[in-house]
Amino acid sequence: MSYDWIIDVLFWIAVVFLVGVYVSWRATRLDRLHVRVETARAALDAALVRRAAATLELAASRLLDPATSLVLATAAHEARTADADGREFAESDLSRALRAAVDQPGFVDALALHGGDGKAVLEELSSAAAKVAYARRFYNDAVSQARIARRKPLIRVLPLAGRAPLPDFFEIDDDPPGI
Repeated sequence: MSYDWIIDVLFWIAVVFLVGVYVSWRATRLDRLHVRVETARAALDAALVRRAAATLELAASRLLDPATSLVLATAAHEARTADADGREFAESDLSRALRAAVDQPGFVDALALHGGDGKAVLEELSSAAAKVAYARRFYNDAVSQARIARRKPLIRVLPLAGRAPLPDFFEIDDDPPGI
């Protein structure tokens, strides 16, 4: 009596099991990458809102001339109310408006003359602008890793990504002003 067929069956069961474990691991990794992208996007949105709020606070502080206050307030408002398609352009415009206002000769010194209020607003704005740059880098890194994972042949052959949309990079001019 020969039991070779039992060994063959056990071998194929082990192969199917290992392939199933590998596919499950890849699907879980892809899911974690998508969660990371969503989390990084939420952090980026929070940093952008904080920067716009700090800009509005500076514009409303009465420490600036009316024209500069109006330019900053308009750019911050546009950045906060922009739709998904125009968000990158509005945020880039806010970055350029901040640099144009803050990088004027004597701007920081003039605000420092107003006491603690001017300095506190500038510190808040500087912190918010730096956090936008970091948050955007983290988000784009997460998007890059998710896109690399989704290019793998197994992910494309099997619908492991489900219906999740391919994440897009967030490209803005996020150079902080020279405070």
